[in-house]
Amino acid sequence: MTRNHGFAYRERIQGPARALDHLVLRHRHSTEAQWRARIERSELELDGRPVTAETVLGPGQELVWRRPPWDEPEVDTGFQVLYQDELLVAVAKPRGLPTLPGGGFLEHTLLALVRSRFPEASPMHRLGRATSGLVLFARTHVAGTALQTAWRAHQVVKRYRALATGTAGEDTLVITAPIGPVPHPWLGTLFAASSQGKSALSRARVLERRAAETLFEVLIETGRPHQIRIHLAFAGHPLVGDPLYMAGGVPRPDLPALPGDGGYFLHAEHLAFPHPVTGQILELWAPPPVELLMAGERA
Repeated sequence: MTRNHGFAYRERIQGPARALDHLVLRHRHSTEAQWRARIERSELELDGRPVTAETVLGPGQELVWRRPPWDEPEVDTGFQVLYQDELLVAVAKPRGLPTLPGGGFLEHTLLALVRSRFPEASPMHRLGRATSGLVLFARTHVAGTALQTAWRAHQVVKRYRALATGTAGEDTLVITAPIGPVPHPWLGTLFAASSQGKSALSRARVLERRAAETLFEVLIETGRPHQIRIHLAFAGHPLVGDPLYMAGGVPRPDLPALPGDGGYFLHAEHLAFPHPVTGQILELWAPPPVELLMAGERA
């Protein structure tokens, strides 16, 4: 465990509420007793002034939780730079390293590590904690704007490898299940397959059939949260070792888990997009882990 330097979490209040009630209802990662103890330790401020449990929060005010330094779990921090120029940097994220702060992670994140070398870098997308592979960062505002435009115009191609349960009968799968929030006992809601969700499209191609498992290449044409995990599960092929999603693309009721819980193998292998200045297609590759190699790729 390594102690970080603490962090100030800020939020803009939307509607009137009693401070303690707001914290308990909106931030369910902590209990009422934990939030009350933080208030009593003067860790909470409203527009720069100390908060009590009875303080009434008003619309537009800024609530700040100044969290003291805490011990972060040890993770693999050995990311690899795959491409860089004056506008972009692309890296390979190791499995288990969060992309962005959250869930107890602040400095043990890809963002913090990349910014230690490229302070101006801003991530253009994210990978789940247990997902390895390519993450693209913009180094200037102009590059970021151009890449966002390319993403909205569906000019960015993202391909993954995924190890799924079951032996696929078809060589290709086109999965269009909508994805949206569903109830979750710990988080309140969680993204999963839902008829009330937003449209999503994944195209999966069999790379290799194994005993009771299938290695897929997956192309996603939308970027919904946990899309590949949900869509392959929806198609009857949950990822091997996924503690969260079961067949049907919904959370497992028998084993409550969190989105960051690992155990599965999913890798962002290929990224292709127009360069922000030249417009030429830039193709980047991140070698997959050994578990996701086909038999002929293992030397």
